[in-house]
Amino acid sequence: MTDEQPTLAHGDEYIVIFSGGPNDGQTDHRIATASGWDTEIIVNGLESTAAAEFAYQASTAVKVGDSVHVTYVWDPKDADDLEATEERYDS
Repeated sequence: MTDEQPTLAHGDEYIVIFSGGPNDGQTDHRIATASGWDTEIIVNGLESTAAAEFAYQASTAVKVGDSVHVTYVWDPKDADDLEATEERYDS
């Protein structure tokens, strides 16, 4: 195994894996820009009274088969407060 950093060309697809925060465990597919994968992803969530923004920072990138998987970690320092889990789904 090697610790070599994977590379992406402009237009290549890569897989995003969210770690922590409101999108924990979710994945997404994104297209690389000229500089490769995004260093930060801002996720807009909705709360009952206002939109909230959550920042995820790229932390690791690994090549898995023919694809690149980039893990993004939630950065809570500038994030809006999360709703309590029991408050997310009103009946």
